Amino acid sequence: MTDLKDTYRRNFIKFLLASPLLKFGGLAFAQEGGKFDPDIEFLLSVKKLLIEKPEEALDVFDLEAVARNTLPPAHYGYIATGVSDELSQIANRDAYKKIRLKARRLMAMKDIDTSVEIFGRKWASPVVIAPTGSHQAFHPDGELAVARAAKEKDQLMILSTAASTPIEEVVEARGEPVWSQLYAGADWDETLKIIKRAENTDAPVIVMTVDLVGGGFRETVERFKRLDYRDCSTCHGEGGRNGLKPMYEGLDLEAYRGGDQVFDWDLVKRVRDATDMKLVIKGISHEEDAKLCLRNGVDGIMVSNHGGRAQVSARGTIEVLPEVIKAVKGRIPVLVDGGIRRGEDVFKALALGATAIDIGRPYLWGLGSFGQAGVERVLELLDTELRIVMTQMGTASIDQINEKSLDIKS
Repeated sequence: MTDLKDTYRRNFIKFLLASPLLKFGGLAFAQEGGKFDPDIEFLLSVKKLLIEKPEEALDVFDLEAVARNTLPPAHYGYIATGVSDELSQIANRDAYKKIRLKARRLMAMKDIDTSVEIFGRKWASPVVIAPTGSHQAFHPDGELAVARAAKEKDQLMILSTAASTPIEEVVEARGEPVWSQLYAGADWDETLKIIKRAENTDAPVIVMTVDLVGGGFRETVERFKRLDYRDCSTCHGEGGRNGLKPMYEGLDLEAYRGGDQVFDWDLVKRVRDATDMKLVIKGISHEEDAKLCLRNGVDGIMVSNHGGRAQVSARGTIEVLPEVIKAVKGRIPVLVDGGIRRGEDVFKALALGATAIDIGRPYLWGLGSFGQAGVERVLELLDTELRIVMTQMGTASIDQINEKSLDIKS
């Protein structure tokens, strides 16, 4: 087994050194004059440099490094992947680098309030746990570990339709209803079953994801799979633990996944009319679509390109955000995800008008490295960094954050 793990590691390092993933990320992905820093392979290969406890993490990238070292290659690849040449994922991150902060001085800053209210519920932080699937691929406790971390930190959690844990168990672990994501299927009757199941758990919000139309080639995960020599049939095959996602139980999967359902605004209206839950549309990246959300009774918007996992050559979501904010004119909450890795990224999104922000990969790094404690550490790091930036910017509460603190490069 040791020899096999060493083989994984050697092949993994060779892959990373030739991968577009090296164009972004933390310390281990630094470049020098267009060439890779000669210390990269050393940093990736010396296990002693990895943190051993979540509290040792100095930033979220420390947890990424542990997850990369701990998870099977295919599972880590699933977290890491974007589509095609990764330009959309890279754009999400790079767009934040174009925004600089203008600090204030002598503001007598004492108490910093990071709380935010969304649909009448006050949360301790504007950092929201975005819907991501298959958490048990990253830790045995899966979504339950994430739910318990969200409960501990009093932060909003959105559960994926592709979760590996039933929504009923997640709600019990969270201690209150969670928001529920919706992947609308090809058949309306089967889609309605998912909506009603979420409704039966008292979910206050249904988050309809609309940005996977057309799909895309997730090349990075396919390359990682080539480094993974395990027999995965026990998990992914017929009858395996993850063979059927819990939210799909009781559905006619052939009807749900097939057929000729057209995904359009009429479908949005059907979802709107089918439930009393608030309806948030996830995946908006154009101001005209934001306006159509208003016309069709949508209660909230999430600016998203699926973390660079769907549309090719997308703009960074933080670049799209101001257009959407201008279009909705404060009438509904607007959340944004994609590329958020630091507290200052959270601040920048809030300054551009976001009600809150969503994270995906960072909390999965925490989950894959240390389970619940890792997720809690990610939330703690981002919230602590946000408080520091708010202090430097002279903003004592979220509602004081605005564009005056920003200097945006063209």
